[in-house]
Amino acid sequence: MAKAQFHKNQRVYVRPVGTWALIESVRPQWAKGLDEPIRIFYDVGLGRDFGADELTSEGVSAEAPADGESWRVVRLRNKWQAPEDCGHHPHPGTYPAVMTGDTDWGGWRVPGAEYDLYPEKIEMQAQIIANAPRMLALLRHFVDFIRRDDNNAPQELVALTREAQELMKVVVPNEAA
Repeated sequence: MAKAQFHKNQRVYVRPVGTWALIESVRPQWAKGLDEPIRIFYDVGLGRDFGADELTSEGVSAEAPADGESWRVVRLRNKWQAPEDCGHHPHPGTYPAVMTGDTDWGGWRVPGAEYDLYPEKIEMQAQIIANAPRMLALLRHFVDFIRRDDNNAPQELVALTREAQELMKVVVPNEAA
C-alpha cells in the first residue's frame, strides 16, 4: 500500500525536469477492495503526473551525506483532528514525522496535543532533525578544512572550530576528534 510523501502546495524539486514546482494535486490510484491506494502520483503542472521517487522536498538535498544517512520528513494523516478543526496548522490534516531509516515506520514523531499547541515549532524541529546528518557532515568538513591549515586561519574561525569540535563530541561521543 502507498502513503503520500508530499502534500498539496508543497514545493518540490522535479528531478526528471530539473526544476522546482508546487504540487497542485495529490492523485492516489485505488484498487477495488483495498482500503489504501496502491500508488500515489503528484500533479505539479508540468504536463504529466510524477511519482514520489521523481520528487525531492525542499528541505532535503538530492545528495546524501557521506555516512549514508538519509533522513526525511513525511506527512502523516492527523487522526485526532479533522482538517477543518485545525485550520491554524501549516498543513491542515497532517503532521510531520521524520523517518530515520529506509523503512517508513522508524524515526521521530510528536504527540498530537503538542503539535496542536505549537505547529510551526514542530515543523521546524522536523526539518532540523531530518537535516541533522547533512549538518553534521558540513560541520565535519568545516572542522577538517580549518584543521588542515589553522596557522593561516583567522582566530575567530579557529575558536569556532573548537566550539564545533566540542559540539561534535556531544553529538557523536565515540568519534575521534
